Amino acid sequence: MAILDKIYYVARLDILPGRRADAEQAMRELAAFVEVVEPQLLVYHFYVDQAGATMTVLALHPDAASLELHLELGGPKFRTFVPLARMRSVDVYGNPGPDALDRLHGLAELLGGAPVTVHTRLAGFTR
Repeated sequence: MAILDKIYYVARLDILPGRRADAEQAMRELAAFVEVVEPQLLVYHFYVDQAGATMTVLALHPDAASLELHLELGGPKFRTFVPLARMRSVDVYGNPGPDALDRLHGLAELLGGAPVTVHTRLAGFTR
């Protein structure tokens, strides 16, 4: 796995009023599901801000194929977030490829129509 193939993914969602506990439970269930069915996924974390109003998803995929698989397998599970949160933004660092990018746009639309922004690596290193 080449370092430049890795895909970093950050999504921010606004938790709907009164739905924090349900959103947190859905996060735990999704993380447990992904841990079992996607052993290739390197990092998959959910964070909630101090106010309990914003959820952030942080993922590190070894390559675009991993992101595509995640979006395929997780598709039905992502629907549980429709009554719980609205996606604010999706930022992808690296080249997700056209299939994963299409799926990301679909996910963003499902959860409120957030913009999906792809960031191309310019410089830097990973140790």
